[in-house]
Amino acid sequence: MIPWLATYSYAIYFFLSSAFYFCVAATICFLTAPFDPLRRQLHLFSCWWGHHYIRINPLWHCHFEGLENIPKNTSCVLAANHQSYFDIMVLYGLCLPYKWVSKESIFKMPFIGWNMGLNEYVRLARDDRKSIKQMMQDCRMWVIKGTSIMIFPEGTRSLDGTLAEFRTGPFKLAADTNCPVVPIVVDGTFNILPKDAKTINFRANITVRVLPAIKPADFDNNI
Repeated sequence: MIPWLATYSYAIYFFLSSAFYFCVAATICFLTAPFDPLRRQLHLFSCWWGHHYIRINPLWHCHFEGLENIPKNTSCVLAANHQSYFDIMVLYGLCLPYKWVSKESIFKMPFIGWNMGLNEYVRLARDDRKSIKQMMQDCRMWVIKGTSIMIFPEGTRSLDGTLAEFRTGPFKLAADTNCPVVPIVVDGTFNILPKDAKTINFRANITVRVLPAIKPADFDNNI
């Protein structure tokens, strides 16, 4: 299929299905919120919803490694590299209870952003000190309540697929709450949709590798 036509078809499916699944998500939220204050049931559905956009294409082969490195029964900071918008859909495949940290503008997107609001994910306005402070407070609250945080320490998508310098926020959060940082390496999504690309590459091998957790004591809070 012609690349632009395949991309256009995928975008149409993405938008129309998002409208439908948002209605499902809103119903789940309405029914479960009274006894599920952490919105874990809604997040679990969101994981299925988000990751199915990867699974519907048989030419995207997604493989997870090192899942045993994720600490059991404790909150943690899940820190992943960021190559593409598709990282989010891929990482939903972990099916773990966590809250995303995402830029504020994404929450305004129809259906996808509205669902992020229902999930009570953490908002962040870049380069806004007040917003950064509020983001850190929200993250601490969720960690203390028993929910992990998923964040991209680079702060934005890679321009060329290489790893950019990490910001210190995730590590300060781990030090403040004495919870481990779990590094996650996502590889293969950059070739699907590089930053500023106009068409999607529908052939890719994607690997998500979860590395051993790092406790705050391991880096002596030196951040």
